[in-house]
Amino acid sequence: MSDKGQILYGKNGNERSLIASTTKLMTALLTIEDGHLYRTVEIRPEHCAVEGSSMYLKPGERYSVMELLEGLMLVSGNDAALALADAVGGDRTRFVERMNERAGQLGMRSSHFANPHGLDEEGHYSTAEDMARLMARCMQNETFVQLVGMKSCTVRGLTLINHNKLLNLCPGCLGGKTGYTEAAGRCLVSCCERVGFRLICVTLDDPQDWQDHQSLYDWAFSAYCRRNVTAELSYELAVISGQKDAVKVKAEPLELLLPEDKDVVLQAELPRFVFAPVRAGDTAGKVKAVSDGQVLGETRLVYGESSEQLRETRIFPFRLRDTHE
Repeated sequence: MSDKGQILYGKNGNERSLIASTTKLMTALLTIEDGHLYRTVEIRPEHCAVEGSSMYLKPGERYSVMELLEGLMLVSGNDAALALADAVGGDRTRFVERMNERAGQLGMRSSHFANPHGLDEEGHYSTAEDMARLMARCMQNETFVQLVGMKSCTVRGLTLINHNKLLNLCPGCLGGKTGYTEAAGRCLVSCCERVGFRLICVTLDDPQDWQDHQSLYDWAFSAYCRRNVTAELSYELAVISGQKDAVKVKAEPLELLLPEDKDVVLQAELPRFVFAPVRAGDTAGKVKAVSDGQVLGETRLVYGESSEQLRETRIFPFRLRDTHE
């Protein structure tokens, strides 16, 4: 998937699945959006009692939110996930509610979160397409990009090595999140940038995830290029009761990733005429880009110029003076 939401290749993309620690993408996003990255969080005993991967927190210690984020994303600390959930949400239950609320806002219609770390739990699932949407939103945040791009860091004397091997294996890899449980299998979400655009790859329950991500990126970046399909598009629209009989209509840019020889048909939805006044920049309609019967994207058609309404001409009756009076 491109970072704009265009799917280049998919297989079982809408199939619900366990997602393991790729869950932590949502935990990190909510934490970063909450702000207060350098406030202090006190570690509680229940934060340290969780199983699985850990950054080895101890009760009574105090860490900044940013330090916990580093442990969350680099070494997939389940203890860090619980500490952040309490710090940001007040408690785990309210934080999970916020996770599901944010998922709805992002259009993750086939996802539901039950915890902030990703350990197997009833009612905790997502899909490859939903996780790609989540990653696309995460990569719009510069703090997140810097965080997942770190190959290592030191927190309180402990060196944390990023579990994401693609940072070293795959040219252009910007970061991502790994995940694994016995039931979920190997899960991986990554983002890569080459030749001026970004792509996101998601694999769930894939034992060959490192190789598959590299192969998919190599294929996609060689097969696709960025094209503004509406660059030369313009229309003229009739105006009723306007100072101009017609105004120009132009399309906003619609950039798509396409093979160089791919044919695209543009389908405009535009009225036959419009009543004045018309304001430049206002929406006139929309145009869709279609190929092989599939809608690849759409954008606005906007008025390229204004046309004011004609002033009303009022006729007042009067009586001619009779000169014989």
